[in-house]
Amino acid sequence: MKLLRVGTAGRERPALLDPDGTLRDLSGIVADIDGTLLADEDALGRIRNAAAAGDLPALDTAGLRTGPPLARIGKIVCIGLNYHDHARETGAEPPAEPVVFFKAPDTVVGPDDTVLIPRGSVKTDWEVELAVVIGRTARYLESAEDALAHVAGYAVAHDVSEREFQIERGGTWDKGKNCETFNPLGPWLVTADEVPDPQNLSLRLWVNGELKQNGTTAEQIFPVGEVVRYVSRFMTLYPGDVVNTGTPAGVAMGHPEPKPYLRAGDVVELEVTGLGRQRQVLAQA
Repeated sequence: MKLLRVGTAGRERPALLDPDGTLRDLSGIVADIDGTLLADEDALGRIRNAAAAGDLPALDTAGLRTGPPLARIGKIVCIGLNYHDHARETGAEPPAEPVVFFKAPDTVVGPDDTVLIPRGSVKTDWEVELAVVIGRTARYLESAEDALAHVAGYAVAHDVSEREFQIERGGTWDKGKNCETFNPLGPWLVTADEVPDPQNLSLRLWVNGELKQNGTTAEQIFPVGEVVRYVSRFMTLYPGDVVNTGTPAGVAMGHPEPKPYLRAGDVVELEVTGLGRQRQVLAQA
């Protein structure tokens, strides 16, 4: 299923995109798309049955905003330097273990919402990523296969990053990763049954119409199942938590000087196979 949330910010309603591209209202069946829903197989079954029976009313999409496909995110765990080609372009050695950092849930915005360049920023960068959404409580998982069984679905994430704040200002990466609007998510949460192989997905990103990133999850140093298993050894993952699994080569930081960092007015578009497409216009905070 392709689940999403539509409407004005803070007042989104749950919806489903059916196979013929019609947007269907889920608000008569479920209150929202969140961890509580993803952990409830009966509720998910009601959605599937109603969709199959044709019982879901259509929504008029004219002027309708698409919000993040997941409400009340508990935490966003991120994996850095998780693509062989990205490690090479940044001059970094491939890590022996996953590099883990966090983004605050309040960085999440809709897939087409405005992204704000932080005040004082001169190195705001782009990163297209595969986001994993947890559907079952995961702690001390023993295998990658078991980890994948705890995944509810997948989404497109844009891990917007400020490289000066991240790398040159001391401390951890968090200062460069948690500026407002720095995690557009969606448009859809695609359930895991529709993504049979998360290691066979293409990721692409364009800036002002120019292709900048063109990668594949086959290049991941630590595959999705291993990432979820690994993280579960250090913290409990709950339904509705998100794991951003890293970005392929092509970020601004990896370009020769002068590096083409983002500026107000730039347009970024990104997509992951089968998970939809995002488009953001950059503006000054």
